[in-house]
Amino acid sequence: MLELHNISKLFPGVTALDGVSLTVQSGEIHALCGENGAGKSTLLNLLTGNLQPSSGQLRINGGAVVIDGPAHAAKLGISIVYQHLSVVDNLTVAENIFVNRQPRNRFGLIQYRTLYADTQALLNRLNLTDIRPESRVADLSPGQKQMVEIAKALSQNPDMLLLDEPTASLTDRETNTLFTLLRQLRQQGKAIVYISHRLTEIFALADRVSVLKDGQYQGTFPTNELTTDGLIRLMVGRDLLANTTESAATGEVLLSVSGLSGGRFRDVSFTLHRGEILGLAGLIGAGRTEIAQAIFGMDAHKKGEISLRGAIVNIQHPADAVKLGIGYLPEERKTLGLFADQSVAGNIVAVKPPASGAWYAGRRVLALAETYRQQLRIRTPSVQTRVDSLSGGNQQKVMLARWLLTDPDVLMVDEPTHGIDVGAKAEIYELLRQLAGQGKAILLISSELPELLNLADRILVVRDGQLSGELSRAEATEESIMNLATS
Repeated sequence: MLELHNISKLFPGVTALDGVSLTVQSGEIHALCGENGAGKSTLLNLLTGNLQPSSGQLRINGGAVVIDGPAHAAKLGISIVYQHLSVVDNLTVAENIFVNRQPRNRFGLIQYRTLYADTQALLNRLNLTDIRPESRVADLSPGQKQMVEIAKALSQNPDMLLLDEPTASLTDRETNTLFTLLRQLRQQGKAIVYISHRLTEIFALADRVSVLKDGQYQGTFPTNELTTDGLIRLMVGRDLLANTTESAATGEVLLSVSGLSGGRFRDVSFTLHRGEILGLAGLIGAGRTEIAQAIFGMDAHKKGEISLRGAIVNIQHPADAVKLGIGYLPEERKTLGLFADQSVAGNIVAVKPPASGAWYAGRRVLALAETYRQQLRIRTPSVQTRVDSLSGGNQQKVMLARWLLTDPDVLMVDEPTHGIDVGAKAEIYELLRQLAGQGKAILLISSELPELLNLADRILVVRDGQLSGELSRAEATEESIMNLATS
């Protein structure tokens, strides 16, 4: 159905794709794997007409095509679910799904009864019984918004469906619903191109896997002929070793929370020690993020006390937390962490800009940013490059560099490897271990159980806004965590 012949895409200072040739067949789920910055999203943007190749040829059903925009791609039977949501919050679910395609009467007015009925039929097909067509998208959870995005793509009945990290915000139930639907589409002869950093999904779904590394094509392989280690080796060019690091936790309590209650959590108490990585596990919506945001002063807490180094502190604003030596890396880096229109350097020094007297020290900013670029191996043409042009993994490293510059005693990291490839994950894991080894206290919020088991000295489990249990490293298993999170 799809052929790429020697496709290249050049940006100033960067070769995003370098002579890539591969095929996608009808009736298959074709995974596209590679580290952040390998060229996967660029390739999808070429297939939707958002970008044009610098050289090479695209062929669909045997015929050469030049895709001049998303509307043209839709006419060719191509639909996409983007990694970063493109839904409009102030429109209804129905208006988002059928945007620019609403049923209208002869006077050009939208026929809302038909629109809602068509939307309900589609939601029923996707088993989305908890979403109503007339609901405002702003009122939905991140996972529900993602399912609306998927429904929007499927409403066009595409011959080829492109999915870029579609399960990043989904619950297990929503993920299983999506997988069932994708398998049905495969049986109907659709072609599906699937990008995910969750390798278990690749092996569960895909028929074949194509691998990109630094914009170059490494080959296409039947999934049943690959192992996880073999696939990682193709993507990163090396083996990633499992964690054998001893705990750096000491007996000194840096952060103590007692009886903390807020909007979505209540009566939360725990201690965090110097050199410790404390995991916070639980289902999406359990209240983990809200606990961290209350400690950081983003949200007010109704009751309870927060103590730092043995003294009760009053944190009313994130600026208070930063002054006290607390940092927070948010889950939503696009909306809560990054200044998208600013440079890499500007983002790194955003919390603690160096100054020379009363003046902003521009040269010092660039020098500091360059130091962290090299230390964290941030892949960017320059520290003066806009941060929104970087891959997700490199954006995450920029935010980590920001907190390294402020040198907090307590660092809370919320889904630190969300949407990040296995190579960048390993680098971030090593960085967090190094920080703990230096005596920092790390609060790690993660939905990826292997990540918690790999990094955490202890794991606290949150269920329905309350702590349901604590597990030592020796006690913790995926089964024991899920038992506390669900029962």
